[in-house]
Amino acid sequence: MNSPRHDQPEPLRIDRRAVLIGGGVTAAGLAGASWLSNAWQPRATVFIARHQRYDGPLAATIRDGLLASDIDPKMFRGRRVLLKPNMVEPSRKITHMTTHPAMVVAAAQVFRDWGAVVSVGEAPGHVRDTEMALVESGVFDAVKDAGAPFADLNYEAVVWRPNRGRRSKLDGFWFPRSVAEADFVISMPKMKTHHWMGLTATMKNLYGVLPGLVYGWPKNVLHHAGIPQTVYDINASLPPLIGIVDGIDCMEGDGPILGSRKSVGLIIVGTNLPAIDATVARIMGLAPKRIPYLTLADDRLGPIDESRIEQIGEAWRDVASPFKILDQPHLRRMLADKSGPLVS
Repeated sequence: MNSPRHDQPEPLRIDRRAVLIGGGVTAAGLAGASWLSNAWQPRATVFIARHQRYDGPLAATIRDGLLASDIDPKMFRGRRVLLKPNMVEPSRKITHMTTHPAMVVAAAQVFRDWGAVVSVGEAPGHVRDTEMALVESGVFDAVKDAGAPFADLNYEAVVWRPNRGRRSKLDGFWFPRSVAEADFVISMPKMKTHHWMGLTATMKNLYGVLPGLVYGWPKNVLHHAGIPQTVYDINASLPPLIGIVDGIDCMEGDGPILGSRKSVGLIIVGTNLPAIDATVARIMGLAPKRIPYLTLADDRLGPIDESRIEQIGEAWRDVASPFKILDQPHLRRMLADKSGPLVS
């Protein structure tokens, strides 16, 4: 995995009413969008909206959040925008595990209204059958309703990109063409606890852009290279990133798969992923500077210190709702208040 391979996997095309796309896309360039990069930013803005519902005006909320983040809608005209939800191990019985389809539809509407060419892509880390994951998560109906093609990132043809982060031993990454050639990748995670990292939000969600056909299921090549280090490196090596967090129905306890539902009613938006994740951590009752991948990102990819993050909409303290975590030493160390709630 340290050097480019020449036996690139062939894309697998799943013909279910032409929803899935297996080929590549053409890069549209980044003129006019150079300000939005994954390089370090000394300050960042994070937008928080409360009292959100899946049957509410989600597109309006997402649009407000993006505009509050100083985004110029004109920068998306004619650009390729890839929405990346979380479909890790979907089940119709556990809808709080994966990004809600209504969020995907709403985000697609916003970017399409701004003239973008929108697609949805995911490489489920625990499921080889992408068609099943699409149906179980509800994303199949969402992309159909949104009129957006779906890129099966587990099986799509790949492109080698160097590791710009250099925190892990990996020389580079095989990115699916839809990822490598996107002008913007929109990380759309579910707000959840994580039994190793404390939480999973916009940065960890981007594990799901790497193809299982190269990295395996559940992508243990990345785990063995260090989860915090590879989270950092992937984020540093991708096209410009934006985060839209589904914090309406969340997961606490034994996340990111086996936890319990926690309704919080939030949507969180921003253009700097470390700042977003630090804000999510604070809302959940975790200390950003005790979370390994955020400590790597701090002062490298973006700020995590509260004094350098401007809150727009709601202040995080006004919507804070500590999440239950597993009663494990490494997780207890991440608590902002070490007397906070635990579950065994």
